[in-house]
Amino acid sequence: MEFLRVIVFDLLSSAPILVGVIALTGLLLQKESFDKVISGTLKTIVGFLVFGVGSAAATEALDSFQKLFAEGFGLTGVLPLAEAVTALAQDHFGTTVSLVMLIGFLCNLIIAKITPLKYIFLTGQHNLYLAALLTIMFKSLNMGNVFTIAVGGLILGVSSSLFPAIAQPYMRKVTGDEDIAMGHYVTVGYAISGWIGSKIGKPEDSTEKVKLPKWLSMFKDYVVGVSITMVIFFYVAAIAAGKGTVEELSGGVNWLVYPLFQGLSFSAALYVIITGVRLFLGEIVSAFVGISEKLIPNAKPALDCPVVFPFAPTATVIGFLAAYMGGLVAMVVMGLLGTLVIIPVAVPYFFIGATAGVFGNATGGWKGCIAGSFVVGILIAVGPALIYPIMENIGMTGTSFPETDFNIVGLLIYYIGQFLQTIF
Repeated sequence: MEFLRVIVFDLLSSAPILVGVIALTGLLLQKESFDKVISGTLKTIVGFLVFGVGSAAATEALDSFQKLFAEGFGLTGVLPLAEAVTALAQDHFGTTVSLVMLIGFLCNLIIAKITPLKYIFLTGQHNLYLAALLTIMFKSLNMGNVFTIAVGGLILGVSSSLFPAIAQPYMRKVTGDEDIAMGHYVTVGYAISGWIGSKIGKPEDSTEKVKLPKWLSMFKDYVVGVSITMVIFFYVAAIAAGKGTVEELSGGVNWLVYPLFQGLSFSAALYVIITGVRLFLGEIVSAFVGISEKLIPNAKPALDCPVVFPFAPTATVIGFLAAYMGGLVAMVVMGLLGTLVIIPVAVPYFFIGATAGVFGNATGGWKGCIAGSFVVGILIAVGPALIYPIMENIGMTGTSFPETDFNIVGLLIYYIGQFLQTIF
């Protein structure tokens, strides 16, 4: 079991290692020279690690923003974070989660080999989150470990093959080719954003081509645009929270200087993310040719959501802001209705909203970017509210899954399971 935990949690759940192994396999199958194999493998791993460094920095900055915002506006409720739910699931059902993920990954490879769904899901941490969700749902139905592992693993394998296919028509419009797929379990949301964009706008009116007034031309540089936007957000949250709260987080930095550094730190983090994506993307696509030709013909790598950021950097900023506004609207409505309040956590809202913005922009330009992301922002607030009571029943409180695909799969499993139990 300890060996299995190392394989699953330390290797298969590590996107850099998993993608590095895939790149290594592809290069070896192509019989590339030794130096090319080493170079391609290392660049793939390092690119992912650079992306991870940027993600960690972005997460740290956004965590600070979330604390300031929650304190400043007196919000209490559930914080939807897949990482937090997975940590709880590992504490309760660690071995089961491990086996569900392992079997799911093997099923994904088999499905890609024998069916038209030629997608290999390479975002290891998201498969870990889905394994946790599946385990939680089956345990809430009082299913045994063997059933949970077998059926959960199969569902995970099908999900990691099916969901990338749902987003692929719109992914094709983003990237302009079929080389990569979306390996992030908000594909239903991204597809909805792309569909909305196609109905209300034109791709020619891209966020990247928006004609800004001369004094706003600096916003065409995404680093500048993100910096100014996030600094403003941080100052609003900091002023609302007050001097005392800011100083508790700032580590001695003046409370009026701290928001400036945090906003600029986030901008730097986004730059690092995009740099890392560009580094590994060139290597993984070429390496995947070997796997496609030798083992799984026409296989496509399903990669994490920031892979689309370089295609429309401005849309990532607009998408985040629009999605966050959607989350705030949903939060206010929930508060007025007196129901469970889902607080829009900045971290998932950035990555999900930014990606939804890129998809909406690809089909509907800036109109699609704003409208698609706004709707997705509402969806990732409603979904956690619907699934939270199920998790609460088995002692998992305070957090929930924001991802649309997780919530769809989880709710279907739970209510179909309940229905079958009433029959049998």
